[in-house]
Order: sequence, then C-alpha cells, then structure tokens
Amino acid sequence: MATNEPVLLIAFNRPDHLIKVIDRLREVKPSFIYFAVDGARTSRPEEAEKVAACRSLVAAFDWPCEVKTLFHETNLGCGLGVSTAITWFFENVERGIILEDDIVPDPSFFPFCSELLDRYENDPKVFAISGCNFVPPSAQSHPEQPYRFSQVPHIWGWATWRRSWSRYRLDIAGWREQLPARQLWKRAGHSLPASVYWASTFELLARKEVDTWDGQLVFAAMVSGQLTATSNVNLIENIGFGASATHTVEDRNELQPIQALQLPTAVVPVSLDARADAWTRKNHFRATWRGMLEQADRYRKQRQGRSK
Repeated sequence: MATNEPVLLIAFNRPDHLIKVIDRLREVKPSFIYFAVDGARTSRPEEAEKVAACRSLVAAFDWPCEVKTLFHETNLGCGLGVSTAITWFFENVERGIILEDDIVPDPSFFPFCSELLDRYENDPKVFAISGCNFVPPSAQSHPEQPYRFSQVPHIWGWATWRRSWSRYRLDIAGWREQLPARQLWKRAGHSLPASVYWASTFELLARKEVDTWDGQLVFAAMVSGQLTATSNVNLIENIGFGASATHTVEDRNELQPIQALQLPTAVVPVSLDARADAWTRKNHFRATWRGMLEQADRYRKQRQGRSK
C-alpha cells in the first residue's frame, strides 16, 4: 500500500510514540514527508532532551523519500505550534495527510485518503477526510457504506486540501459575526445543548483560555457549511492517552475497533449522516444538558486552580 500522498507528521516530546508512527509510515513508504517538531518549554528543563530525541528520528525516514523539516527553537504551544505546522505544509503542497505523533493508522488509511482526495478535490461541499470513527454501526444511517459525511472534522488521522485549510484561523475573535445563532443552530443539528456546547467552546477559544487548534477547524467547517468524509470503520489507533498528553489524558475507550477498509470504495453521496452526528454529539462531545453542567464544573475548577 505504498503512497505518493504527502504526509505531514507533527511531533513534540514523545519519541517513544513517534517511532511507532514512523514504523507504520515505513510500511507504506510515502514519497514526501513533512516533519514538524515544536520547541521545548523553558519551564521544563528535562523536556529539551525529549524534543531533541524526536528531532533525531528524522534519520528513521530510511526509505527513498523527500523529507522537509520545521524545527521550532522556542515552544509555540499546542494551538500555534500545530496550526503553524499545517500552514507550512499547505504552503508547499495542494493536498495531503496530517498525522500527529500519537496516531497510528491502519495501512488502508493511506489509500483511503488518496482515493477521496481525488474524488472530492473539486467538490465545494467537502471540507476534509477523516479515518477516525467513534460511531458504532448501529448508530450509522448506512453502515454498509464505506464512509459517511459529518459536520465535524475529526483530526485523529485526517487529510484535506489547501483550499480548505485557507479557511482556517487560529484567532476566532468575533466568531459570532461569522457564525450567527441561526446558522450555529443548523450546524449543531438543531440541538439546543449542542448549540450551547459549541458556542461555549468557540467563546473559550476566542478568549484564548484554551490552548488548542482543532476547535477552530470545526468552526471553519461550520462557517463554510462543508462536510467531512468520515470512514464508517475506524482506521486509526490513538496511543497518546496518559499523563504525557496535553489534552487526551483519559482514555474513554470511545474508538471503534481498528480494522482495514476494503478498497476501492463505492461513491457515497455528499449528504450529512444526521443520525451518526447525533450519536457523536451525545456520546463523544457529551453535548447534553448534563454534559453542559459537567463541562461548566470542570471549567470552574480549572479557573480556581489557575487562580491559586
């Protein structure tokens, strides 16, 4: 399953995770690798060694391929570091696959991405492709199909085009002007708790109270009204849960079992699978009234912790 699709690999301070992703890449031998590593935090002197170990793994790309690197001397953080890497990637390529250092895809993930990047390259209704699947077949409208379309781009193993990334902004101050309440209501599946969930998420991001980048990607997709082609079987493993993670500290065991996808895939109409998205809202994002109360309580405790 060799691939000529450009691959961006984003890393930071986990060389043990990173080598496992590189080992998987070695199986499919992508011809073009873009390798980005953020700088160490000055507040954590022991981190410099781990960052250096990640950067040294550029030598592990030992198959015939062209490798470009982006090594930051200072720490940009999760939001700016990742988004800067993706912007750099799309300054060099028109389309490609994006992996972080804790995402190990099934080998069939790569031709799946290439096939759909070809299929929807000029389709203005499609924002991205994702190999990450949380939704069981019983909650999918058409589990017999190879993929479905979702409003939310899941980023544990994904691919897109320069045309989509050009819509992205890390700073979403004034977001309500771009995504008015009526439009947000529609994008959130006509669900009041989901509308509140996304509104509170976007507001926290606009205030820069959370250092991340992926919520802004969801925002870009909602503003444009575009959909993400999402595999109906799970094509990736996330090995990054634990104390060393920035956000995914707790493994809630949400991913469906990883399995290969049969290729080539049948063409699926570009239409939202509202049933699958409703399951995702309830079970993954926990965008329910109870979930909102739990989220508010976590936020309150975080603020109290920062103020001490």
